[in-house]
Amino acid sequence: MTSTASRTDPSAPADELAERPEVQPTAFGVHLGAGGAHVLVHAPHAERVELCLLGAGPHGEERRVRLHRGRYGRWFGVVPGVSAGQAYGFRVAGPWEPAHGLLHNPHKLLLDPYARAVQGSLELRPEVYGHPVDEELRPTGRRHPDDRDSAGYVPVGVVVDSTDALPVHHPQVPWRDTVIYEAHVRGLTMELPGVPAELRGTYAGLAHPVTLAHLQSLGITAVELLPIHAKVDEPALTGRGLTNYWGYNTLAFFAPEPSYATQAAQQAGPQAVLAEVQGMVSLLHEAGLEVILDVVYNHTCEGGLDGPMLSWRGLDNAGYYLHRGARHREYEDVTGTGNSLDFRSRPVVAMALDSLRYWVQTIGVDGFRFDLATTLARRGHSFDADHPFLVALACDPVLSAVKLIAEPWDVGPGGWRTGEFPAPLAEWNDKFRDTLRTFWITDAAALAHGGAGGDLRELATRLSGSADLFSPSPAPEGRGPNASINYVTAHDGFTLADLVAYDHKHNEANGEENRDGTDHNLSWNHGVEGPTDDVEVLAHRRRTMRNLLGSLLLAGGTPMLTAGDEIGRSQQGNNNAYCQDSPLSWVDWDLEEWQQDLAATVGHLLRLRAAVPALRPERFHHGESTDVHPTLAWYDEHGAPMTHHRWHDPHRRVLQMYLRNVRDPGEVLVVLNGATNPVGVTLTSAGATELELCWDSVWERPQAGGLVHAGSTIEVPELSLRLYRAR
Repeated sequence: MTSTASRTDPSAPADELAERPEVQPTAFGVHLGAGGAHVLVHAPHAERVELCLLGAGPHGEERRVRLHRGRYGRWFGVVPGVSAGQAYGFRVAGPWEPAHGLLHNPHKLLLDPYARAVQGSLELRPEVYGHPVDEELRPTGRRHPDDRDSAGYVPVGVVVDSTDALPVHHPQVPWRDTVIYEAHVRGLTMELPGVPAELRGTYAGLAHPVTLAHLQSLGITAVELLPIHAKVDEPALTGRGLTNYWGYNTLAFFAPEPSYATQAAQQAGPQAVLAEVQGMVSLLHEAGLEVILDVVYNHTCEGGLDGPMLSWRGLDNAGYYLHRGARHREYEDVTGTGNSLDFRSRPVVAMALDSLRYWVQTIGVDGFRFDLATTLARRGHSFDADHPFLVALACDPVLSAVKLIAEPWDVGPGGWRTGEFPAPLAEWNDKFRDTLRTFWITDAAALAHGGAGGDLRELATRLSGSADLFSPSPAPEGRGPNASINYVTAHDGFTLADLVAYDHKHNEANGEENRDGTDHNLSWNHGVEGPTDDVEVLAHRRRTMRNLLGSLLLAGGTPMLTAGDEIGRSQQGNNNAYCQDSPLSWVDWDLEEWQQDLAATVGHLLRLRAAVPALRPERFHHGESTDVHPTLAWYDEHGAPMTHHRWHDPHRRVLQMYLRNVRDPGEVLVVLNGATNPVGVTLTSAGATELELCWDSVWERPQAGGLVHAGSTIEVPELSLRLYRAR
């Protein structure tokens, strides 16, 4: 590639000086306004900051304009002659003192952290590193500034005109009615029949009527998209010929990832890409679907100190990144990615909040899932539930009104914090995931081999909304069951179909000799590892999937499905497909009959959930009752109330869960048999006298059930789940 570097030495000051407005701007980034482009960038230790306007083509000139030093470590100015579509970056001159965390190098063209659009790709070569590296990109000798120009090898920002933002009409689905569908923009539609070839794997494809029809047929209310912030690939993946498919390697927190746009939009330019994203959100809203973004504010794509210099590192390395010790010599990595953003820093907190508001107000999204959210609430080593960032989310009039979800852990000390985030955040409930997998999978495997399972206490806690984690007591402003995002699988780990088909991970395609990915899968292959033609094994696997789905969709809390689980999608045992942009990780829509039956089961269960308020409690059952019946009660296989001894008995594998809603009519009875043999169950007579069987996990496909009288004894097949509704 031919460099687009300036014809002058980047280390020498530019001749042109930006105009100085009377009042220092407050909006970071580059924005079009009266007199030209209004620029504001944070670089508190810099000696000189220049806006670099890049000409078109590989030999385009670089117009460099010096900015004015302002208050609070900010640089600003007004630059005339700039219009939408202008590519730009920054060059920053200042001290190079690695021992103090100062890494300024004017030879490196830096991306604006507030860029609304990006263009160009990262070409991993020595020029993009702030320090000298060899051809294998390994540091050479003492760490000093590298004097090769990175222009032409790094992505750059593009000025966009955001004045034509579409009006936003948020569906505002209540939490009690919310059903989340976690999906990858590309993977969901790459092989979806009915979506035109040119739209597959794109923002437009996700909003295509065929895609929307499938989501609506299931009863989904919110699509949670894996990261769509602009990204780049890690050097290790590039070296193996792979890509960061999941996108957890953010390049720009304000710009959408351009590769997910249609080719037509990419060719038309960043403004068209932005319009396609806005159009996707608008069409999903018209279909009644909310859009939740998985966002990665815990780290950036610059990696560890040996990584490339693309943006934040060259602007304020000491301020943006979390360091070990007071001298800022080394990074404190609590994310496992090489770096962590320092949320003790006001510019970091401000950048994250500004980014979130931009995606709500300009793009129109309805909420966020915060990746490794513990990092965002750290005061160095320790987690703080009253961290200023969390307080700001709760107090901000824009952000407090949308759905906020924490992934409540990171890999740092004391990183697992499930249940400890404050309102209004909900949380991914990993204890729900592990409890359901244990009861229906690993306990069942142990019983099938003559062993024993656990007792029923943990299962009951999770099915009733995880009050131990999200109970409002003793704080009246606390959270209810809807704060528990219940899930059995997510993008990270085995798919539902692989949970019941593999005992071990099979990640050889990732090129890491199967060392990557967790070994704690709580899975069971039912006797055969991977694909099989054994009819009995396949039948057992399907029932286990239905048991897991039934428990998920009938439990108190907010359910989340992973895209493709409703049709039994497999990744061939790969439980860490982050680098697999291929049919291995795309949803395969060529369905066999059993997969169509499974999708019908999911739709049936979600319709039942929507129709019965008792399955969607908004408060915990802390003794709440009517004059006649409690709102939640537990019974054993004899129809008798559970006792202390029965709760603690690991040999008891049958449980009846009775649910009633105080304000709305309708009672339901959930009957679980976790034993490996059929059990005669006497249906409790504590509630309604007549019950209708609405669903049985034995059924391959939903069907009409019969009526039974309360107090009747029925045979419940081994390892199965039933739902009865009062008549």
